[in-house]
Amino acid sequence: MWSSTRILLVLFLSRNLRIRSLLLAVTLAACVLCAAGASHPHSVTPDGASSVDQAVRAFMQTVSHSVTQDGPTAWIKYFDASPAFFMVVNGQMAFPNAAAAQEGTRTFAQTIRHIELKWGDDLRVDPLTNEFAVVAVSWREIQVDTAGHSVTETGYFTGLAEYRAGQWKFRDAHWSSPVSSH
Repeated sequence: MWSSTRILLVLFLSRNLRIRSLLLAVTLAACVLCAAGASHPHSVTPDGASSVDQAVRAFMQTVSHSVTQDGPTAWIKYFDASPAFFMVVNGQMAFPNAAAAQEGTRTFAQTIRHIELKWGDDLRVDPLTNEFAVVAVSWREIQVDTAGHSVTETGYFTGLAEYRAGQWKFRDAHWSSPVSSH
């Protein structure tokens, strides 16, 4: 015969087991729903990817127009001002941070009378999230220094564009030029 203590213990354990089973079921259901339907808040949807692609393409055209119209110092407004920014040129660290990029760009601008930047027709935009996209494009730049000498350079540009505070900026940039075959 079962004592009242044993009956209470069995009821308690079965109730405790039901609560644990219910909690486990709710947790598993939430995980399945999350994985099946909800997307990560920073992931990019197909519609979002198209929007990011269009926005970054417009950003790239704005950059080339602005640099051509306003000169090299225009770059400063398109570089991320945070410590995360860096720039590499031909495999060498040119600017390890935003402050160095701003100073270097201002110094370079003092040697240039005119600059013309043209991106190639091969612009590639790879939306990573709604806030980040990788860009890659060939480029051609004509620089006229203060003495009137003209130099034309070509190469390839890659960078990480970031959308923050309502605008796109480069979080990092890499310029490369073909090496001469000697």
